[in-house]
Amino acid sequence: MTAVYERTTAPPVAPPPRASSPAGVLLALLWAGAAAVVALWWADTGSVVGAAGWLTGAGRIAGLLCGYSCAVLVALMARVPLLERGIGSDRVARWHAMAGRYTICLLLAHIVLILLGYAAQDHASLWHETTSVVLDYPDMLKATAGTVIMFAVGITSVRAVRRRTSYEFWYYVHVLTYAAVFLVFWHQLALGNDFNGHPVATAAWYVLYGGAAALVLWFRVLAPVRLNRRHRLRVESVHRESPGVYSVVMRGRRLDEMGAEAGQFFRWRFLGEGLGWTSTPYSLSAPPRRDLLRITVKALGDHSAALPLLRPGTRVWAEGPYGAMTARRGTSGKSLLIGAGVGITPLRALFETLPGDVTLLYRARTAEDLALGAELDAVARWRGARVLYALNGPHGERPDLSAAALRSAVPDLAGRDVYICGPHAFAQALYRQLHTAGVPDGRIHHESFEL
Repeated sequence: MTAVYERTTAPPVAPPPRASSPAGVLLALLWAGAAAVVALWWADTGSVVGAAGWLTGAGRIAGLLCGYSCAVLVALMARVPLLERGIGSDRVARWHAMAGRYTICLLLAHIVLILLGYAAQDHASLWHETTSVVLDYPDMLKATAGTVIMFAVGITSVRAVRRRTSYEFWYYVHVLTYAAVFLVFWHQLALGNDFNGHPVATAAWYVLYGGAAALVLWFRVLAPVRLNRRHRLRVESVHRESPGVYSVVMRGRRLDEMGAEAGQFFRWRFLGEGLGWTSTPYSLSAPPRRDLLRITVKALGDHSAALPLLRPGTRVWAEGPYGAMTARRGTSGKSLLIGAGVGITPLRALFETLPGDVTLLYRARTAEDLALGAELDAVARWRGARVLYALNGPHGERPDLSAAALRSAVPDLAGRDVYICGPHAFAQALYRQLHTAGVPDGRIHHESFEL
């Protein structure tokens, strides 16, 4: 354990009672909003006649739903604490990804159906109708630019594409979603028959988009400004933990007032060594202290590979805390933590602070790859917990993490809360094995920190 970040927390205490999740209520509201959008089209539409009418009507519905989905997409990017902590970053991330897919599909359907409908109505070629709409209709040049951006965001979000691009590139393309939504907003009001001459519908659309923009402004701009002005984080030191894995310790003022908990993460921007242009999510790898925070990072991209070069005194810009993979998710007095590789970082903090009977299973290739292993052993001795290491065999064979093997290692597995952190494929495989072993879905906790 590094001398600069000794364990100082008191023994774990039971978390406060869990509040009921607002997930169901929020989903009901979102679907109700979509139904209201379709009702808006229905109320403003008379009889639909001919192929042109059907195509245009379907295009209008797709356009309205796409516009609604754009506002939802932006709101889900706002990192609203009620959603982050009440629902969990993993579920919000899944909803965001789903909303993104819906938005792209609806956008494509809107473009194709409207152009086909207009072409049929004007008895013109599809190419002629496309150029006429883009060049002659009000606000369509801006909408076209926004559409191109949204398709670019959609393409770079495909898992196969994202694996081949750097996080920094993906991040900046993703941020362009805000610009895309702004550019396509205006043609909705200028050309939408459901808004022309309908002040109530127009006002509701402004409120929808204005509310989404206000959430982003408050929680992704103003709240971080307040946090960083108040706590003034700077790099204290950098330590090597294992090959390619480093811990960054940061010092600040009144950090115990940030509201951070073990298991949560921040988005970090280090204002030095050319790193100030990128904001990257890293979990706390130790319980927060009054004056110190620590993250542990593996060099996987340009940003993470540059962290070992950070100098003491470098200013740090943080956004958060985010995430709900904390003790508050616990439903029983027993827990199993399963981490792979650098995914051990939030589990290291939870291992020290979770109440009750705790077992930690750490998956790594070799003993040399066990980052923070000495700390885990020390915490286990202090609190009487267990640490199990799942390493490759002498010839590279992978350890058995099947349902039977997990039940053998942890006989009361079905009655425990299980916290998972590791690569996507690892987490998905564990989900299946844990379900087979009888662990209820509500006791399996995992989060994605990608947005």
